[in-house]
Amino acid sequence: VQLVESGGGLVQSGGSLRLSCVASGFTFSRFAMAWYRQAPGKEREFVAIINPVGGSTNYVDSVKDRFTISRDNAKNAVYLQMNSLKPDDTAVYYCGFTGLYGNYWGQGTQVTVSS
Repeated sequence: VQLVESGGGLVQSGGSLRLSCVASGFTFSRFAMAWYRQAPGKEREFVAIINPVGGSTNYVDSVKDRFTISRDNAKNAVYLQMNSLKPDDTAVYYCGFTGLYGNYWGQGTQVTVSS
């Protein structure tokens, strides 16, 4: 199993970023995929999740109406479009899923939002 995130970077408050996660080593279309984030000194927190076929999504309240999760099963990819970014969104963002034998994570991508 491999999950590779990309798309992070430094952006000003109010800006946008689009994160990507490309998966391999498992049947991507069978699993819900999620984005989590971890800020310095804080625990990893749930951000968004999308069901296997992409018809259902859920978000943590703090990102609702700003972030959008999507997936392309043909490309084994999941995305996180982040708009109206705030300094509090600064964190390492991870994509992940719960498989048959446990939780799997990528290496993460850093998102830094300057005020």
